Amino acid sequence: QSWSRGMSYCLHSESHLDTGPIYVRENGKLHVVNRGAGGVQNVTPKARPFSLFSRSFSVELCMNREDDRARRQRTDHFIFTYTKEGNLRYSAKSLFSLVLGYISDNVDHIDSLVGFPEQIAEKLFSAAEARQKFTEPVTGLRALQKFTEAYGSLVLCSLCLRNRYLVISEKLEEIKSFRELTCLDLSCCKLGDEHELLEHLTKEALSSVKRLLLKDNSLSDAGLRRMTAPVRVLKKGLENLLVLDLSCNPKITDVGIGYLLSFKKLNCLDISGTGLKDVDAVIKRLQMQIGLVHSKVPLKEFDHSNCKTEGWAEQTVLQWEQAVMEARKPQDNLRSRVAALHFYGKTRRIEEAVKCTLVEPETKASGNLQFYKENIQNCHLPLKKEVAGSHELKNNRKRALAEQERERTSKQKHLCLTMEDWDLLNTY
Repeated sequence: QSWSRGMSYCLHSESHLDTGPIYVRENGKLHVVNRGAGGVQNVTPKARPFSLFSRSFSVELCMNREDDRARRQRTDHFIFTYTKEGNLRYSAKSLFSLVLGYISDNVDHIDSLVGFPEQIAEKLFSAAEARQKFTEPVTGLRALQKFTEAYGSLVLCSLCLRNRYLVISEKLEEIKSFRELTCLDLSCCKLGDEHELLEHLTKEALSSVKRLLLKDNSLSDAGLRRMTAPVRVLKKGLENLLVLDLSCNPKITDVGIGYLLSFKKLNCLDISGTGLKDVDAVIKRLQMQIGLVHSKVPLKEFDHSNCKTEGWAEQTVLQWEQAVMEARKPQDNLRSRVAALHFYGKTRRIEEAVKCTLVEPETKASGNLQFYKENIQNCHLPLKKEVAGSHELKNNRKRALAEQERERTSKQKHLCLTMEDWDLLNTY
């Protein structure tokens, strides 16, 4: 009875789907339901074709519609070449190449590279760089930090951002991730005293900087006070600085030069084009305090010819610059607007890149104010023209050092810190 009730339910259901024949086993026999007859027939089941799809259903292969990444992963497994006869020949890539490509595609998911062999890491960095993984907004920064934390100066030892303010503003966090830089050129970027990158210069990550070029950056005495506060008190920050360029910053006065006296290791200094009041007093003070001698001719350390970007990330910085330049290109739909403005006589706004010239009007007015140490071999190029006065300079330096020692023994110097200095020091 239960079986008959179940069959009657299935037979009288108003389902519009064609489920095909229904087989029921009862008492060791197989029964097939005959829907047309409305009952059950005890017959042997016959082979009956059963179609899963309707006659109008069609199937289309979509292999050519895969995304580019999947297609690249499929074809990257082989190397296609041609034989002498012109036949196409392919060979499988090595397992190392396949693994290197896979990791470079997912380089932002790496936990750490500390202790990883630098020879393999360089190849991994180049593979990720070729895929432009470091230009991506979020994942690029995370991937770059993994390399800089593990390899430091190998990723980048020298960085030239001269006249590249847009690159600094767009990739500030990426630039701050570089560690153990020895040369940093920020000339002609108009950063000012409050820029975040100048504050980053005082951090421990950039304590290895030996050559710092800050020409034409709208700096003042306040900026120099903040930049030298860790060195003056904690002996941290830029304590290893050897070459410093502060030229073409007219807001720097005699007070700001006093903060530079904390750089005891400084070998070359350029303060041409600054707003000094008493130039002779500044020259004498630099010579007495840190042993810097005024140069009569320009020094080769400040000609900007030796400053360039060097390291694994050299091409990465170029990719950043190219991306910024592409974003600045005028769009095609704006040409008609420019033509209309020109037709109606309106002055068209022309945006030109800020160019940094080596000779500024302020420099011509104040003269060449470049300084060097006599016993440093790197600064001996201009000294060939001053052989006659070398003995006199040595005697003056000896007298200056003697006076300095007497001054140290007679009284103890006191450090004067402002509230801004304390706020900066509290960040350490």
